[in-house]
Formats: sequence, C-alpha cells, structure tokens
Amino acid sequence: MTRPQVSGGAAPIDERHPPIKPRRVSFDWSRTPLHWVPNDPVATHIINSFHIVLPEGEKWFIQCVKDARPHIRDERLLEEIKGFIGQEMVHARSHQGVLDQILERNGIDVSKITDAAGRGNAERPAQMAALKERNPRAWRRRLRFELAAVASIEHYTAVLGQWIMDNDRLDKAGVDPTMLDLLRWHGAEEVEHRSVVFDVYKAVGGRYPTRVAAWVVSLFFLYWALIGGSLYLLKQDPTIKGRVSPLRVYRSYRRSVRLGHVPGIFRLLLGEAPVYLRPDHHPSKVCSTPRALEYLMQSPAAKAGGYDPY
Repeated sequence: MTRPQVSGGAAPIDERHPPIKPRRVSFDWSRTPLHWVPNDPVATHIINSFHIVLPEGEKWFIQCVKDARPHIRDERLLEEIKGFIGQEMVHARSHQGVLDQILERNGIDVSKITDAAGRGNAERPAQMAALKERNPRAWRRRLRFELAAVASIEHYTAVLGQWIMDNDRLDKAGVDPTMLDLLRWHGAEEVEHRSVVFDVYKAVGGRYPTRVAAWVVSLFFLYWALIGGSLYLLKQDPTIKGRVSPLRVYRSYRRSVRLGHVPGIFRLLLGEAPVYLRPDHHPSKVCSTPRALEYLMQSPAAKAGGYDPY
C-alpha cells in the first residue's frame, strides 16, 4: 500500500504512528474583536464554548494519560505519549489566552464554569490515589472509562480539526486571521495525535463495551459544551439586544451552518457514531496527517515558533 506523503516529496507519513512533538506558538489578541466571525455572534460563541472547556479539559486529558503511563510497555507509544502531553499543555495555555484577553476584556465572565472544572482537576489526583489504595480493581475500571471518554472526545476534535483546516468559507467570511490560525493549528495537532489516547486505552486493557458506554457519556458532554456553553456566552454578550431565547439562537445557528461558519452539531455528533463505534475502528483510518502537516508548515503561529517539518 502506498503511504500518503507531505507535499513537496517529503518522507512518507505513517498515519498510525506519525511523529508527535509540541510546537512553540504565540498569539496576539489585541486586535481580535469579540465577534471574530463577522456579523455572526452565534457562530462565534459556539466555537468560543470550546475555549471555555479546553484549558481544564486538556489538563484532564493529560492526567488520565499520565495515570496510565506507568502501565505502558510499548516504547513507541511512550514516546507518543510524551509528545501528546507536550502538545496538550500548549493547547491549554493558548485557549486560556482567549478567555483572558478577549472574553474578559469584553465583560464576559466564564469563571463559574472554569473554576468548577479547575476544582475537579485539582481534586482528581487525591481521589484516584485513595481509590487505588482502597480498591485497585475499581481504580483500573475508572481509569479505563476515563481514557475511553477522552478517546471519544479526541475523535471529535480530530474531525473538527480536519473540518476547519479544509473549510475555506471561513476565510471568505473574513474570520479574524489570528483566531483562525489558533483553531487550525490546534486542529492540525489534534489530527496529528488522534491515535494516542485510543492506543493507550487499548494498551491498558480497554474493551469495546466500555468504549461504547464512554462514547455515550462524551456525547452528552460535548452537547452541553456546545449548546449550553454558547447560550451562556450569548446571554452575557453586551452587544446583543433583547432576550436570548433558544428559538432565536436556533434560527441564527441554522444560518451559520448554511454559511459554513460552524458544522451541523447534531449531524456531527451522531453522524460520526457509525465511524467511531465500528468494532475494528482505529483513529488512523480517519483524517489526514499530511493535510495537518501541510497547514502547520504555513501556520503563522507555528512558523513564528520555529517549526520545521524536516
């Protein structure tokens, strides 16, 4: 089978085990407006809802993988875990900048959500340590379930990453270039490391029934993050006049989908079920690492950090 290559005749890319390394990036938010999708606050805040949950969410992903790491014997997977952790740490810091420098600057307070998530992350290590000492079997079950949930979310973030890299309608709509670079850089790295948590889950004995159950839980979490988070932001948006009713938001959301500013949420969440829930599924079968590397070679933030794919 011929492996895909990066443009320019570079070395072949192994979709199952691509090199994974963190990249230094920085973003200047001083000129980014609150509605960085022009004339579309609903699309803006649907995507902003990711900025709320990702800083603490990425830290949870890291915690889960770190808990599993001592039980991994595959040296290649251990190296991939190292790259995954480094990338997720940079992602968390980068999205925190959006909260601090765009939302807070415009009077939108998300601390109710971020503080609760932060407390959960702070309490988790002690909870897991106590559970491991009291009941090692229950600890393993919880860790596998959490890894399965993270693997499910990683599937969706990779699919979204591919979508946003390929979606030129955002460029045509005049989306703020710095925000678009953040989303595409992050999306490209999600595609790049999409197999890591899934492989960790399998390596610690994860089985199909737990993968399905965790996917269901993840589906509800993603629905809450996208729908609940966007409503939460819209109600605080100082530029929006009148009542933010679900019907009003839904109509605007349908317009945003038609314009290609956001994907169809229900179609995305449920449409990926036949892909992810195949018993023989592996993340390397979806999305394109060469496409991710192609974007990373032109990303302003990645280039500023000195990224060299060769």
